[in-house]
Amino acid sequence: MARVVILGGGVSGHTAATFLKKWLGQSHEVVVVTPNSMWNWIPSNIWVGVDGMSKEDVVFELAPVYKKAGIDYRQAKGLSINPEGSKTNDNPFVTIEYTGQGKSGESEELSYDYLINATGPKLNFGATEGLGPDNGYTVSVCTADHAVEASEKLNDLITQMKAGENKKILIGTGHGMCTCQGAAFEYTFNVEHKLRDEGIRDKAEITYISNEYELGDFGVGGMHLKMGGYITSGKVFAESLYTERGVNWITRAHVNKVEKDRVHYELLDGSMHEEEFDFSMLIPPFAGSGMKAYDKAGEDITSKVFNPGGFMFVDADYSKATKPFETWSADDWPSKCQNQTYKNMFAVGIAFAPPHLISKPMKSPNGTPINPTPPRTGMPSAMMGKAVAQSLKDMILNGAVEPTHTAKMSEMGAACVASAGKGLFSGTAAAMTMFPIVPDYDKYPDYGRDLHGTFGEIGLAGHWLKHLLHHAFLWKAKLKPFWTIIPE
Repeated sequence: MARVVILGGGVSGHTAATFLKKWLGQSHEVVVVTPNSMWNWIPSNIWVGVDGMSKEDVVFELAPVYKKAGIDYRQAKGLSINPEGSKTNDNPFVTIEYTGQGKSGESEELSYDYLINATGPKLNFGATEGLGPDNGYTVSVCTADHAVEASEKLNDLITQMKAGENKKILIGTGHGMCTCQGAAFEYTFNVEHKLRDEGIRDKAEITYISNEYELGDFGVGGMHLKMGGYITSGKVFAESLYTERGVNWITRAHVNKVEKDRVHYELLDGSMHEEEFDFSMLIPPFAGSGMKAYDKAGEDITSKVFNPGGFMFVDADYSKATKPFETWSADDWPSKCQNQTYKNMFAVGIAFAPPHLISKPMKSPNGTPINPTPPRTGMPSAMMGKAVAQSLKDMILNGAVEPTHTAKMSEMGAACVASAGKGLFSGTAAAMTMFPIVPDYDKYPDYGRDLHGTFGEIGLAGHWLKHLLHHAFLWKAKLKPFWTIIPE
């Protein structure tokens, strides 16, 4: 009997676990270790953050779903990995610490035959002084609970605006090396839409602040897309929407400090500025989960398994990170999601270490990096989770000695539906596809992507599609009938 341990129960980990258990059956063990008792459909948190949905609409209990599927569920967090075992035991294991199930604080050594690291991001609010809802002055929509708090504070602001007060709203990224600009984009326009619905849009000055070199970069080096029969740059697409909705923007910005009513930020040209706010939602930078790794003798090998940010090394070309941007290639990106030192370990979604940025790296004259880090969430995460599950199925059941399936971001496409306001008849969303995610200028020398698979539109139909996807993906995640036919 083989045991597969999956660290993390988000999109990538949940996808890997549920498919793997379906394929392996009862003859093999699938164990999911995740500190959260609830599964959260994170893309809809933005609607929770504007009081368009409740927390209950975007979360569900994991334990009953895993029990039904026959998955061994441990509500715990991974502390360390011993991929060589220990002096007294040759079996590799992870050390976990329980956060629930009546065992909070207890630790356990959990052996494995195969390990999938799907831990997702640590929300690194501490990277910027004053950032975040817990010890800072900004709200967040990164978790369902954060989004509830954001909604409450936004509603308080709306009450004040209805009483005649003018307010300044600041939304965007809270550090020069953030990813997930899409969530900030969506929240910006959902707040703007809500204020229009409340009849107080004229009382608000809304500003978007980002580490992107220009609007529409989104950490993928920007894009060109087919829209209305024409080829349009992402910059023009985004700037047109911001202008149409009356939203100001600040780009090439690193927020270095947040105070009660203002942010301090540095621009790529090295100049320092301030921006006041009455309400602010800023996305934090992401870090790895912070796990350690030890060899058989108990020596620390964390730097051998994880990069300095805490993300696990896989089959990527990491030598390119120190070489000029012009030498970077689509071939640098991993395909098997497999650690090359310990080949029974895999990392998917945000947990894997990218070889380098996708957007061009930039630094201010002060030496401050100001550039988006690579997005690895949503559809790509799920596709990686499924590909690794397919490979492990073949390795466990069919004797394959190497991974049989790949999920390379420079060879896969992605679809994104970005909400620009929730409403059955008044809502809008930008529906976009891109292929591939990481540009390949050898195959597509003009734009880096195949324009037959890269296109976008914005309108009410996009909102209906996003609403449909909300229900479809929750249905899939709950393993309801025919869940396997819903695509990743």
